[in-house]
Amino acid sequence: MKINNEILGRVIIGISILVTAIILSNSYNKKYNESKNISVVGMAQIDFESDLIVWEGNYNRKSINIKNAYSDIKNDQMALIQYFKEQNIPDSEIVFSAVNLTKEFNSTYGSNGEITSNTFSGYSLTQSFKIESKDIKKIERVSRESTKLIEKEIELNSELPRYYYTKLADLKMDLLSKASLDGKMRAEAIAKSVDSRISQLKKAVMGVFQITGKNSNEDFSYGGSYNTSEKNKTASVTIKMEYILN
Repeated sequence: MKINNEILGRVIIGISILVTAIILSNSYNKKYNESKNISVVGMAQIDFESDLIVWEGNYNRKSINIKNAYSDIKNDQMALIQYFKEQNIPDSEIVFSAVNLTKEFNSTYGSNGEITSNTFSGYSLTQSFKIESKDIKKIERVSRESTKLIEKEIELNSELPRYYYTKLADLKMDLLSKASLDGKMRAEAIAKSVDSRISQLKKAVMGVFQITGKNSNEDFSYGGSYNTSEKNKTASVTIKMEYILN
């Protein structure tokens, strides 16, 4: 038994030495390999012009009689349809929403600010419209001149136009290609400065894709931003790349 215990002890010691050697070797190799890696961030940006405009607005009518209110708002819709037709906007580009109905009340308050009574004041009907068009200049003009509808006694609430780009996927792919090339050139320049060269790409991770107004001072967002208020925009993207050095 004594001999067996001695042999077992030697075996355990031998295995421990072997395991320690393997761990140290792996640690060294890992550290050595990491020291031969180089990380860079490539970036690309491009200016472009939107090719789609979206303009929305709504109008309201109020009456103590629901039939009168509904008749008034339908007349407003017909007047808008006629106005858009005069501006040569195709029906296919215009969408009217369903009419939204709200009952309104006048409240009376007590000395402590509590409501003591509610008196029905009438029905409020609201309808909205949305126009999507690639004729940006025309819709910009129409939205600016929409105040003419006030002459028709239409209470129009017009929103500012929004601008979009329908070929965003292609633009994004082009940017990623340019950002990757930029990152590679940076890695090559750094490698050359230490008398080395890059051999292969180990990892690449896309960063945040941003669309801001051209020549604007907009802040970049961690989750990405998409400006819709400016017709002329700037798109940018970053890509983090890790290369192995020879």
